[in-house]
Amino acid sequence: MIFGAKKIEVNRVEDNSRQDLALITQMNQELAGSLDLKETLQNALETIIKRINAQAANIFLIDEKKQVFQCISSKYQAYLEDFEIPLTQGVMGRAALGKKCIRVGDVRKDVREIAEFYFDLDNKTNFTTYSVLCSPLLVSGECIGVIHCLNKKTNTKLFEENDRQLLETLSGPAALAIKNAKTAKELIDKNRMQKEIEIVGEIQKTLLSENKNEEFPIAGINIPAKVVSGDFYNFSDLGNNKFGFGVADVSGKGIKSSLLMSKASSLYRCLSKTIFSTSTLLKILNDEICETTTRGMFVTMIVGVYDKNKNELLLSNAGHEPPLIFSKDGKFNTIDEAGPPLGIAPNFKFTEQIISFKESSMYIFTDGITEMKNNNGEMLGQEGFQDYIKKYQSIPNNKRLQKMIEDLITSGRIQKDDLTIVTVDAK
Repeated sequence: MIFGAKKIEVNRVEDNSRQDLALITQMNQELAGSLDLKETLQNALETIIKRINAQAANIFLIDEKKQVFQCISSKYQAYLEDFEIPLTQGVMGRAALGKKCIRVGDVRKDVREIAEFYFDLDNKTNFTTYSVLCSPLLVSGECIGVIHCLNKKTNTKLFEENDRQLLETLSGPAALAIKNAKTAKELIDKNRMQKEIEIVGEIQKTLLSENKNEEFPIAGINIPAKVVSGDFYNFSDLGNNKFGFGVADVSGKGIKSSLLMSKASSLYRCLSKTIFSTSTLLKILNDEICETTTRGMFVTMIVGVYDKNKNELLLSNAGHEPPLIFSKDGKFNTIDEAGPPLGIAPNFKFTEQIISFKESSMYIFTDGITEMKNNNGEMLGQEGFQDYIKKYQSIPNNKRLQKMIEDLITSGRIQKDDLTIVTVDAK
């Protein structure tokens, strides 16, 4: 009889082992084959609950920034998503810290802090906890969360040691699947964001004026340091041999700067068609940007009108790099007068200058040009930029700027910021 009983017990253990192996294989296949994290984990929890014969189970992941556990999947215990649990609390904190599966045989007989934790949790979730299994989710030795099982569906409601061992085994493939799914989601989100940024970059390009193939007094070029740019330029034929232009540089980098650039560019394109006073135009732009821009952001900008009949330039500057004028005799002059950048001083009255302009070229540029560094860390500066102007001045303006930028980049200088140049030529 005793021998027969032992044989039955051995057979039962072997059957359980085969069943558990089949279960682990099934979970591995299901978890590895799905990138839908929520659905996968709900199915995994259902499988674990049935095998361990638990009343409820849930999965908490660690939020590293907040240093809390957050529930991402739960079966048969409600309201867990409504609050966060500090990493130091309860059996979850102990399992994560110790990196081992913990069994609390009877919550009411365990140490006081464990019991108090579950009493508080039960009050919030309308649940009664008797016994707990909690296994860390470990990937390459790093704990990313825990699987948490509550109450065995037996008369005692208490888990046993073999339940702990089984959950510890099942938590391995679950942890790997969660990590893989999170990595895949992050990659998808990153690719989606990259695509959206590329779309923003394409939209921005449409806000820039296109250079003319035929002879035209103004040309421009913009080479973003990244996909999106914080610089812009625009020019147009105002009729009666008058030509308007604007060049701007938004503070900072990234999407926020590119959005402000798009706004400033759109406003300029609209207003410059009917407002020919450069000081008035800058005042309206400044007041609008002061009202709506994020604190700390600003725009440096030059706007102007070239009157070919009068051989004059009308200019106003809002904190931008002083433009260079290269005359026929080979000399350079700068126009230094400027007000504050747009977005800093509301209701500011900008001034405008009338400059005699004949047989010369004016170059308006952003600091990305002059701050380009060579291999020795030396910046190009205004004098270095003047050398490139002299080198390519004889080329038509719609090709001249491209040649200058190509030369700057192929010379080994490092581009850290957006590169923008606009030239206005007077014959």
